[in-house]
Amino acid sequence: MGRTADASLRGKKPSNTAGVTKRNAVTSNPSKIKNKMKRAEMYGKYLTEKKKTKRSDRLKRAKEAAALGDDDTCVKQTPRTLDNTREVEDTMVDATDVEVNGDECEDEFAEYFADTTRPKLLLTTRPKPSGELFKFVGDLMQLIPNMFYYPRRAYGMKDICKFAANKKFTHLVVLSEKSKVCNGMIVSHLPEGPTAFFKVSNVLSSKHVPNHGAATKHVPELNLHGFGTRLGHRVGRFLGSIFPHNAQFQGRQVVTIHNQRDYLFVRHHRYIFQENTKKQKIENTKDLKTQARLQELGPRFTLKLRWLQEGTFDTQFGEYEWIHKRKEMDTTRRRFHL
Repeated sequence: MGRTADASLRGKKPSNTAGVTKRNAVTSNPSKIKNKMKRAEMYGKYLTEKKKTKRSDRLKRAKEAAALGDDDTCVKQTPRTLDNTREVEDTMVDATDVEVNGDECEDEFAEYFADTTRPKLLLTTRPKPSGELFKFVGDLMQLIPNMFYYPRRAYGMKDICKFAANKKFTHLVVLSEKSKVCNGMIVSHLPEGPTAFFKVSNVLSSKHVPNHGAATKHVPELNLHGFGTRLGHRVGRFLGSIFPHNAQFQGRQVVTIHNQRDYLFVRHHRYIFQENTKKQKIENTKDLKTQARLQELGPRFTLKLRWLQEGTFDTQFGEYEWIHKRKEMDTTRRRFHL
């Protein structure tokens, strides 16, 4: 009796005599495969396998959390972000640093934070501004108290600084634009500086903010958040000196300047504390849970510091405290300066 030929010799798939289920898992990124069609096929399998693994891990963690219940000893995993994985900055400041606190008590902004001097701002624009820029001018004058607008005309920056200092203005704000959208802001502290230039982006006027409210003339509260380095403290105090520090709490308005990844997000809200009508049992007692609700008033925009200069505006002979040099400073995505 003749021997039966192997299945592979007859053009058939060999049988799995061991009964082992094989799974071709793609565990690495197939970017090194030179064949384009094969690389696309393997990459699709790689993404599918990665999605399945991520989902199974998430379900496993959910089952473990359900089994543990309200166990306080269970450590909750925190996602990796650019903020919590940022490079350690040598100039990071601790809140209890005696030296930094002493310097801030004697700097040029101390009298504003002590409310011994009230800021008075002169606002102007670039020469021949467009009509759209005046909408942002109106929003700024509604956002910042004690701000006055003067037309630019044909005056230079140095002449405007001298005029503002003679009129007892404490700050000068100059807006620039491109394609009828504000893209820059120069802020100068008078009469001895410093001066900063910010790139402006994502400008949204008050009337275009969804479900916006109407701002009142009350002096708002100020919330400076996210400034951790020595440079960040200086920039935060510089921007904080623009606002009066005699907040009128009955207006329930707050201006927030939030630093995240060296972008300064400016927002204007009204808040209200509301008590729920439903009673909740907390530690066998019936208490009312109080919630804080916010209504945005506008405007909203984002600032990015480009340079900080000693003294008033002088691009020819002025000395710079800090200049953002992107190619030299932004070597990684996890390096931030404020």
